[in-house]
Amino acid sequence: MVTLLLWLGLGGQPAALAGLNDDNYDGNIFALYAGNGSLVPPRVDLEQSLKYGRPALVVIYVDDSRDCKSFSSVISQLQAPYGRVANFIPVMADAIPVKDTYEPTEPGYYFHNAVPQTLIFNADGELVFNEVGVVSYEAIDDVMREVFDLLPRSESVDLRRRPVNEVNTELVPES
Repeated sequence: MVTLLLWLGLGGQPAALAGLNDDNYDGNIFALYAGNGSLVPPRVDLEQSLKYGRPALVVIYVDDSRDCKSFSSVISQLQAPYGRVANFIPVMADAIPVKDTYEPTEPGYYFHNAVPQTLIFNADGELVFNEVGVVSYEAIDDVMREVFDLLPRSESVDLRRRPVNEVNTELVPES
């Protein structure tokens, strides 16, 4: 016991047992790896989103999957341009109740027992995207642009916010 206390006191603490590139649990992936704890818990569930007629991006995930950990930052990045006009609904796969049948308003209806799984519903409640695995930002952005009737990425500028304290460094000739 004394040896253990001495070892811990001298900096011999064990390394973290979880990280971005492993399948160990280390907490909420959206807060830890995406820097966006505001996604969990979601503001509305799938049933509410469909009822209100608002587009929804549903991500079924688990906190102890390297794929879900790396994918969490993609979802967080998508929230910047679409977070005010679409519902972002992260659903923990372990929280989906095990039942014989599900209603189309429940995530279990669409779940393929693999994570991460991304679902996109348009404002009419139609499923327009259903993909299992890590999906690129661009692939999801293309679908979201269709849902919101925006120009394709090749024909438009990046959707970015302006910096708050933009400084103009343009030099003009003296008159």
